[in-house]
Amino acid sequence: MASVGIGWAGADLTPERAVLIAGQFHARVSEGVADAITATALALDGGSDHAVMVSCDFVCIPDALRDAVRSRLPALCPGLDPMKVVFNATHTHTGPEVRTPTAEGGHTSTGTGVDLDAMPVGDYVEFAVERIAQAIAEAWTSRRPGEVAFGQDYAVIGRNRRWVNTDGESTMYGNTDTPAFSHIEGYEDHSVGVLATRNDEGALTGLVVNVPCSSQVSEQAFVLSADYWYETRRELRRRLGDGLFLLPQCSAAGDQSPHLLYDKAAAERMLRLREHSPRQAIAQRIANAVEATLACTGTEFKGGPVLKHEVESLGLPMAVLTESDVQTATKEADRLHDQYQEEKRKLEADPASRQEPRWYCPVTRAYRRMKWFQGVSRRFEAQERGETLPAEVHVLRLGEVVFATNPFEYYLDFGIYIKARSKATQTFLVQLAGPGTYVPSRRSVSGGGYGSIPASNPVGPEGGRQLAEITIGVIDRLWSVA
Repeated sequence: MASVGIGWAGADLTPERAVLIAGQFHARVSEGVADAITATALALDGGSDHAVMVSCDFVCIPDALRDAVRSRLPALCPGLDPMKVVFNATHTHTGPEVRTPTAEGGHTSTGTGVDLDAMPVGDYVEFAVERIAQAIAEAWTSRRPGEVAFGQDYAVIGRNRRWVNTDGESTMYGNTDTPAFSHIEGYEDHSVGVLATRNDEGALTGLVVNVPCSSQVSEQAFVLSADYWYETRRELRRRLGDGLFLLPQCSAAGDQSPHLLYDKAAAERMLRLREHSPRQAIAQRIANAVEATLACTGTEFKGGPVLKHEVESLGLPMAVLTESDVQTATKEADRLHDQYQEEKRKLEADPASRQEPRWYCPVTRAYRRMKWFQGVSRRFEAQERGETLPAEVHVLRLGEVVFATNPFEYYLDFGIYIKARSKATQTFLVQLAGPGTYVPSRRSVSGGGYGSIPASNPVGPEGGRQLAEITIGVIDRLWSVA
């Protein structure tokens, strides 16, 4: 059987200057580097079709960054269709901000409201784009005959981060030690999907590892980090070889996180006894699952599987907003506007306060939250004009396996639905293959709370379900290929 063409490459995206860190309402200017920010590229060439998968240690993949990388590829990669390059973010909350400030952006891409001593986002994006494009070119031009194997095991990494009280109200995180606690809102997925590649000499060359959990253990830090994927890369290379490439993917996990809502004392005690950090513990679990998978699938490497890659450009319906939603959001935006102005007055009255560590956190938090709530009114106006939200979706069949992407923080209910309906033996879902924003389930919207209120989600449950149905339809179509 003919082999598939396989090429791997990586890039260091760590900036040399201080940058804004993405992932919280308050701005964070990086105060150092805990570990490298990276990109990893895997080229797959089946002859009649191809794909390049690229994973980045970012919070999301803005369209502008994606398009800038693609624009450089024709000159670097003869024969590669730039539209067949699939990007995804690991959703680390300690990676550089890559969203250029816009009025319509998410809460951390609306700017800061005050001047900060950090590398402009546009300058960092230009730096990252060049390195990502070079990595893609290296992966594409280095492809050689090889084989692939796949499998799945399980490891507890992500957990549902929303809980419901006895009145039916949902909260993200918070204190569950209360008589009002009723239950955890939704399901959890502990699968670890693995796609392994080896060269024509039989050596393991790289792994795609797919888990339903964002990488945000250290999400409050002021230093740059790939979060638990740094420890996972180290652990897998220690076990399987220093030259191993690792391409992380986050499956549907918009309502999941690596943080506990209960049993915290017991978990912390076990970390002390094992002398592990939370990130090291996750790395051990992932590595154990990967090794268990490879032990079973090591004899099943196959060359030349069916490779078919389809790209869909969708216009999804926006979450339905009411005038009451706009009034509630506007009231909160006005309150935060007053708070923002008050924080600015404090800084103007005491210029020396700008010398204090992280002086900018309160004022930037008020500014960004204000902009976040103001976005509801703009989206209501877009709704009145009948606008839809553009979304690029990739579905890649590789033998018995399918990869299906979405650009969102896609709640797990939708991911389970796609997996349940998929014709593939194994389905890899890849979220944050785009600019993000939450797509909540119907039950989560009924409970409210961050991630499931109008300010959080331009696309609602209806759009999320439509995206799932379209994805299933493309999978069905690919499975009609002989």
